[in-house]
Amino acid sequence: MQKLVKGRFGYIIRVVGVSQSRWARQVLTTRQDGDQVKTVVVPIIRHYSSLRPLRGDLLKLPGPNYGIPSRGIGMIIARVLRGALKIRYLLLGGTIAGGSALAKTYEEWKEALPDAKFLEDLMPSQEELDAIRTALISYRDKIKDSVPDFTLDPKLKELGESKYDQLMLWFKERLDDAIKAAEEEKSEGTGLFTDGKEEDGEFLTLSGMANSLTPLLKDFSSDLKQHAISFSAMGSAAEKEREKAELLRLRLSQIEVELQEKTKELSNVTRENADLRGKVEANETIREKYEGLQEELMQVQLKYQKEVERLEKENKELRKSLMLRAGDKIAHKKIKKSLIDMYSEVLDELCDYDSSYDTQDHLPRVVVVGDQSSGKTSVLEMVAQARIFPRGAGEMMTRAPVMVTLSEGPYHIASFKDSTREFDLTKESELSELRKEVELRMRNSVRLGRTVSHEVISMTVKGPGLQRMVLVDLPGIISTVTTDMASDTREAIRSISEQYMSNPNAIILCIQDGSVDAERSNVTDLVSQMDPQGKRTIFVLTKVDLAEENLTNPDRIRKILSGKLFPMKALGYFAVVTGRGSKEDSIQAIKDYEESFFRSSRIFKGGVINSHQCTTRNLSFAVSECFWKMVRDTVEQQADAFKATRFNLETEWKNNFPRTRELDRDELFEKARGEILDEVVNLSQVSPKQWEDALSKKMWEKMVTHIFENIYLPAAQTENSGTFNTTADIKLKQWADGMLPKKCVEVGWETLEDEFRKFMERAKNSKDHDNIFDSLKACVVDEAMRRHEWEDKAADVLRVIQLNALEDRSVHDKQQWDAACKFLEDSVKDKLNTTESTLREMVGPSTKEQWLHWSYPTEEQRRRAAVKSELENILKSDYKHKNTLTYDEVTQVRKNSQAQGVDVDNEFIRETWHPVYRRHFLRRALAKAYDCRKAFYAYHQGLEGELGVECNDVVLFWRIQQMIRITANALRQQVMNREARRLEKEIKEVLEEYGCDRDKKEQLLTGRRVMLAEELKRVRQIQEKLEEFIYALNAEK
Repeated sequence: MQKLVKGRFGYIIRVVGVSQSRWARQVLTTRQDGDQVKTVVVPIIRHYSSLRPLRGDLLKLPGPNYGIPSRGIGMIIARVLRGALKIRYLLLGGTIAGGSALAKTYEEWKEALPDAKFLEDLMPSQEELDAIRTALISYRDKIKDSVPDFTLDPKLKELGESKYDQLMLWFKERLDDAIKAAEEEKSEGTGLFTDGKEEDGEFLTLSGMANSLTPLLKDFSSDLKQHAISFSAMGSAAEKEREKAELLRLRLSQIEVELQEKTKELSNVTRENADLRGKVEANETIREKYEGLQEELMQVQLKYQKEVERLEKENKELRKSLMLRAGDKIAHKKIKKSLIDMYSEVLDELCDYDSSYDTQDHLPRVVVVGDQSSGKTSVLEMVAQARIFPRGAGEMMTRAPVMVTLSEGPYHIASFKDSTREFDLTKESELSELRKEVELRMRNSVRLGRTVSHEVISMTVKGPGLQRMVLVDLPGIISTVTTDMASDTREAIRSISEQYMSNPNAIILCIQDGSVDAERSNVTDLVSQMDPQGKRTIFVLTKVDLAEENLTNPDRIRKILSGKLFPMKALGYFAVVTGRGSKEDSIQAIKDYEESFFRSSRIFKGGVINSHQCTTRNLSFAVSECFWKMVRDTVEQQADAFKATRFNLETEWKNNFPRTRELDRDELFEKARGEILDEVVNLSQVSPKQWEDALSKKMWEKMVTHIFENIYLPAAQTENSGTFNTTADIKLKQWADGMLPKKCVEVGWETLEDEFRKFMERAKNSKDHDNIFDSLKACVVDEAMRRHEWEDKAADVLRVIQLNALEDRSVHDKQQWDAACKFLEDSVKDKLNTTESTLREMVGPSTKEQWLHWSYPTEEQRRRAAVKSELENILKSDYKHKNTLTYDEVTQVRKNSQAQGVDVDNEFIRETWHPVYRRHFLRRALAKAYDCRKAFYAYHQGLEGELGVECNDVVLFWRIQQMIRITANALRQQVMNREARRLEKEIKEVLEEYGCDRDKKEQLLTGRRVMLAEELKRVRQIQEKLEEFIYALNAEK
C-alpha cells in the first residue's frame, strides 16, 4: 500500500543466462511461494505524474513479463569484432616469436663468421689517414711553390722520351712472348706455373715469368712490388692456370695504361714548366724595373724631404724673428695660450683627480708602451728632438710615468710643471742637468721599497717645428723580476700600463724591438687585450738596422709591418732607427744615420716597406694627426661629463652643508692658520698680575713637597732658633744652587703652555667655532711646544736672583709679616688635610662613618688603628717629641698592641708613625703660626725669646714667599718679552711645514665636507679649462 501511495511498484526479472531464464519461467508459471519468487524478481521504482498518460488500470496487477533475449545486428557486429581481435593477437604473437627466432639466428650466424679484428692492426687509423692527407697536401703546396724554380733540360727531355718509347716496345714484345709460351705449355700439359701441394690449398708462385721479366722487374721493381698478385688453388689445374694468365694479362694492361697516364702528366708538367719559365723571365724584367722605380722614388722622396726641412728651417727662423720683434709681452701671451699648453694644463689637473662620481679621465693622450730596452725613450726623444731622458745599459731607467707636452716655440727649451726654471736644450751642460733632474724626480717618487711609482712627472718641451701633442712615457714591461726589485714590480708595471691604455681615447704607441725575436715580445699581447680592433694603436718597429743584419729572411719584417705576424691590429705600422748604440750621438746625427740606412737598405729597396712607413719624422706626423683627430672627436663629450659631475656635487653640497662656504683643504688650512696665530697674539693680552699669579701658583705646587720634606721638617727638629736658621740656610742654598732654577724654568714653560691652551679651549666654546680645525690646531700646538726650548742663560739669571732673595731674613713691615703668617697657615693646612686623608685611608672609617655609611674597616686597618692609638698616647705624653721613635718606644707600642690582641712588627709600627707624627707636627706648626700673628713687634725688637714665642717658621716661609714672588716676576718678564715671541715663531714654522706637506694636511683636515669641497673645486677648474680649450679649438678651426 505504501508503494502504491508513493507511486512506486512493479517487478523486473533479473536474468543472467539462457538456463537461468528457463528456470525463472518455470518458477513463475507454477506460482510457488513468494520466497522463491523473490529469488528471481527484483522490485523497481517507477515514478508517475498527472502529465504522463497511463495505459491500463492503475491498481490492476500486470501479467508476468518474461525477459527472453533476442539476437540482432549488434550481436553480429560484436562477434565480428571479437574475431578480428583474435586474429590481431595471433598475428602479434607470431611476429614476436618470429622476431626472437630471427634475432637468435642472426647471433648464431654472426658468431660463425671469422674474426676480422686483425684488420684493425693492419689498416691505419682515421687520425693517421688525416695526418697522411695533410702531409700530402702540404707537400703538394710545397711542390707547387717550387715549380717556378724547376727547369728541365731539353736534352734530358728528348732522351727520356726516346728511352721511354724503346722501353714500351720491348715490354710489349716480352709480354706477347710470355703469353704465347704459356699457351703452348698449356696445350702440352705442362703448367706455366709450378705448384706445390695444391691439394693442401697452398699459394702458387711465378717461375718462368719471373725469369723472363728480370730486366723489367729491375726497372719497375717498386711498381711491381705494390701490385704483386697471388692466387688461391681452387678447382681444376687448367682452370686455375687460365685464370692466372687472364689476371696477369689484365694487370699488365693496367700497368701499361698507368705508364701512359704518367707520360702524359710528365709532358704536361714539362709544358707548364716552359710556360712558367717564360713568366719568371718576364717577372725578373718587371722586378728589375720595379727596383729601379723604387730607387728613383726613394731618391725623389729624400730630395723632397730635404727641401721640406730646408723650408721649415727657414720658416722657423722667420717665425722666431717675428715673435721676437713683436715684443716679449705678445710673445709671452701667445706661448702661454697655445692650444697644446691649454690642453696640458687640463691633463695636469686630471693627474691627481680622484672622482667618486664615476667621471673618468678619458681625454686623449699618446701612451708610449713597450718592453724594457725596446727603444721607447729613444723614440720619444726623436719626436721631441732632444735627448732629455737618463739612460742605462740594461737597467730600468723609467720608474714613473713621464708626461711630456710638445709645443711650438721660438726657443728649444724644457721645463717642469712645478718649477719655473727653463733648460736650454741646445746646450749639452743644461741637457745633462735636465737628465739628472728627471732621474732624481723618478727616484724620489719611489717610496716604501717599491721599484716603480704611479706619480706623474710632468714636463713641457718647446721648440721650433715640434709637433703639438701630449705623450706619456711608461716603465718598460718586464718578464722577470730581479733581486734588486720589489717582488710586485712586474704586476705594478702592468697595472700602470693597463690604467693608461684602458682610456678609450688614448693613442697607444706600441714599441717593438726589431733586433729580438718576435716570440719574446710581451707588449703585443697586452696591447691586443686593451685594443683588440686596433682602432687607436700605432705599431713602431725600432732598431731596424740591427734587424736587417740579424734576420736572413726579410719577409719576416714585411709580415711584422703588415700586421700578419703579431696577434694584434693597428692603425699604422712604422719602422724607425733611433740610434747607433752610442749615448753621445746627437739627434741630428741619428737623423742622418736613419736617412742613410733607409736609402741603402735592402728592406726598402726590396719593397718590404713603403716610404711613408719609414723615419721618425713620418711617425711624428702620423701620431700628431691621430692625436688631434681624437681630441676634436672626444673633448666635448668629456666636458659634458664634467658638467654633469659638477651639478651633482653642487647639489650634494647644498643639501648637506647649507649656508657654508665651499672651502677646500688649502683654504681651510689658511683659515686655521689665522685662528692659531690670533690665539698667539692673545697671549699679549694677559696682564702681568695674571702671569705672576699663575707662575707663583705653579711654582709652589712644584716645590711644596721639597720644602716641607727636605727643608722645613729637618730645620724644625732642632732645639733652638739659631740651629733652625743655620739648617734652613744650608738647605736653601743647596736647593738654589742645584735644582731650583731649572725647576722654575720648567714652571715658566708649563705656565706658558697652559695659558695658551686656555685660549684655545676658550675659542672652542665660542659660538662660531668650527670643529673641523681641532685636530690641526692640537697637532700644531703640540709640535711647537715639543720644539720650543727655554733660553739656556735663563737658569743662570734665576739662580742669582733666587740666592739673593733667600739670603734676606728681615721682614720689613707688618703687612709682609701678616702675608707670611697667612702663607704659612695655608701651606700647613693643605699639608695637614693631605696627611689627614692619608691617615683616614690607613685606619679606615670612623665610628660615625660606620654607622652612617655602613662601611667597615679591614683587618689591616684595625691593626693600624690600634697602633695609631698607642702612638698618639706617646705624643700626648711628650708634646715636643722628635720625629723618630726609640727602640724602647717601639717595643712598648708592640707589647701594648699584643695585649689588645693585635700582633704587629716593628716595621709596621714605623710605617704608621710617619703620618701620625706629621699630623702632630703640622698641628703644632699651625698653632705656632697663630701665635706669631701678633708677634711682629716682638720679632722686630728682638724680644721673641723673652715672650716665649719663636717665629722662625714665619721667617722661613717669608723668605720662600719672597723668592717665589721675585722668580715669578722674572719669569713673567721673560715670557712676555721673549718666550711668547719665540713660541709664535715656532708655531709659524710648523704651519709653514704643514702647509707644504700635502699628506699632513690630508691627515689633519678630513671629513666629507673637506673631500666634497676639494672635488667640487677641482671639477670646476677642469670644466672651465676644458671650455676655454674647446673655445680656442673651435676658433682655430
